[in-house]
Amino acid sequence: MTTIYIPGDSSALSLGADAVCRAISREAAARRLEVRIVRNGSRGAYWLEPMVEVATAQGRVAYGPLSPADVPSLFDAGWLEGGAHRLRLGVTEQIGWFANQQRLTFERVGVIDPVSVADYVAHGGYQGLRRALSMEPAAVVECITRAGLRGRGGAAFPTGIKWKTVLEQPAGQKYVTCNADEGDSGTFSDRMLMEGDPLSLIEGMTIAGIAVGATQGYIYLRAEYPHAWRTLTQAIAAAYAADYLGRDIMGSGRRFELEIRVGAGAYICGEETSMLESLEGRRGEVRVRPPLPAIKGLFGRPTIVNNVITLGTVPLILREGAEFYAGFGMGRSRGTLPLQLAGNIKRGGLVERAFGLTLRELLYDYGGGSASGRPIRAVQIGGPLGAYVPHSQFDTPVDYEALAGIGAMLGHGGIVVFDDTVDMAHMARYAMHFCALESCGKCTPCRIGSTRGVEILDHIIAGRDPARNLERLEALCELMLQGSLCGLGGMTPFPVQSAVKHFREDFSGRAHH
Repeated sequence: MTTIYIPGDSSALSLGADAVCRAISREAAARRLEVRIVRNGSRGAYWLEPMVEVATAQGRVAYGPLSPADVPSLFDAGWLEGGAHRLRLGVTEQIGWFANQQRLTFERVGVIDPVSVADYVAHGGYQGLRRALSMEPAAVVECITRAGLRGRGGAAFPTGIKWKTVLEQPAGQKYVTCNADEGDSGTFSDRMLMEGDPLSLIEGMTIAGIAVGATQGYIYLRAEYPHAWRTLTQAIAAAYAADYLGRDIMGSGRRFELEIRVGAGAYICGEETSMLESLEGRRGEVRVRPPLPAIKGLFGRPTIVNNVITLGTVPLILREGAEFYAGFGMGRSRGTLPLQLAGNIKRGGLVERAFGLTLRELLYDYGGGSASGRPIRAVQIGGPLGAYVPHSQFDTPVDYEALAGIGAMLGHGGIVVFDDTVDMAHMARYAMHFCALESCGKCTPCRIGSTRGVEILDHIIAGRDPARNLERLEALCELMLQGSLCGLGGMTPFPVQSAVKHFREDFSGRAHH
């Protein structure tokens, strides 16, 4: 019986994967051919989706992008044996887009059945947890520290330091929380991991619990991710059934319980203290720090707060060792980052590479340039509050410190591409408007500042005294930077200031627009 892999993640579904799946089932039945269909995660080459893989003697062969109308001709071409067809892409691992990546965190995404514990274990799963259970908690924390893993949610804070702080708190109830409120524009790596390899996140959280003495975990999932919720729910149930979660993990006598909590669509809850407020059943509002969540977090107890990609990378580090992971990357940015290409880009999708490749490589070697075929004028990196980077800076390496050096930030690794038709004054206004909509309202610089920012930008766009209004805008940005309680108000100036700095012609002399 031939196994056929058809992605079931939400992006592939949005491109028609279910209709293709039904067409393949019907055609196989009509021809009395026995096939086994596995709904895997997407490999992340979204311009080729729905991309279907067939297990053949020469390995898995990919065909795509498919539509239901293509299915009869695929069977005619003998695709179950990897036969030639105009949509045949070749052996999946040899397709250039994949062959040139360094997939560590995403090693199993698109390869396995996401909710099968057996499949997960057969591909290296749960070896990290087995190793963690044989070590002292402090040694597990030390391993994460030596690997150089930093928070992949945007702040890039060293994970080992966070864990060590929680470990050092007196015994008692501690928590592990996963921030899966992926709200940044152009980001989808968290969702892809949760839909394509949820057990890596579950194993990572379990290892975190073992490392710091926490017995309860919560995944704070954004409401807009129903497919991720379904996949995670099935994977958690499967992990419990196989004794990888619960009172007696793998017969070790150690305990870890895990639940999902669904947010209500507030961007601010991506900020860790707002997320904790929401988890406790209150309105998502930023807490004043100190105390840090590692000391006084969920319900006032020591709490780990990490992002999906951070926790999903933990099992690999425990399995392969700290030195293996630290061997990738540059400077203080160790390991790999799943980068996401979106916006006006020909080949959008997920690229996992070690830190150090340049933006130019990413945009042209992987992304193939703009979808419109026009020159790329700017990219926004790190979500709606990330800086705009002009093409003159595309040779900057993708690395936390190198990007900070040009006044940008890597954040969650989402890259949104704009061609030369973009109006940067409108993009700056969008950032201020976004902040006004999403502010929790607790501090004045963010609550009032963002509203004033929209008004000032409206004057500039209308050509009313642009020089004077630009001065006011720059003063306002400085105030928001220095005075805001959290990163929402404190980072809203980044896209505005970078747009003014690199694309000043879009702000001054606008009367003719």
